[in-house]
Amino acid sequence: MASLSSISLTFLFLTLLFKTHLSFPLPKLEFNRNRPFLPLNSLTDVHDLLPQYGLPKGLLPNNVKSYSLSSSGDFNIELESPCYVQFDQLVYYDKKIKGQLSYGSVHDVSGIQAKKLFLWVSVTGIVAEKDSGTIDFYVGALSESLPAKQFDDIPVCKSKSCYHETKLESI
Repeated sequence: MASLSSISLTFLFLTLLFKTHLSFPLPKLEFNRNRPFLPLNSLTDVHDLLPQYGLPKGLLPNNVKSYSLSSSGDFNIELESPCYVQFDQLVYYDKKIKGQLSYGSVHDVSGIQAKKLFLWVSVTGIVAEKDSGTIDFYVGALSESLPAKQFDDIPVCKSKSCYHETKLESI
């Protein structure tokens, strides 16, 4: 159960950071030897911003309408519409995703849920473990690790869950 929650958290976070535009100017990044310097005002897509924070660009889906990031790391992401992405688990991205971004992690996430068995669980945090090449997804105190390579590509959003569509077709 813990592994399914982690996958859901990762997918939800990816959706939050996916393909958005800055809604206001961001402060410039501090120099850090662990990450390359890129002025934030040159970034127009949230998917380009994620790697600057040590996170894969595929954490967010392809339907990001806009995003904002404050100097303290608080972010807001708005999607064109709520959607589903099928990873190892089905993940739901709400139209608005919020959280706190720092290098290699996202905390206090809201707006992303993963389906575990018959329950939807809210992803609350995401941490990139560079040494192990994994992404840890948190649902409260529980976590699940997934290979970071799964998030190299930006996922395509669907308006309906795959499970729901399959069920309707069989009726």
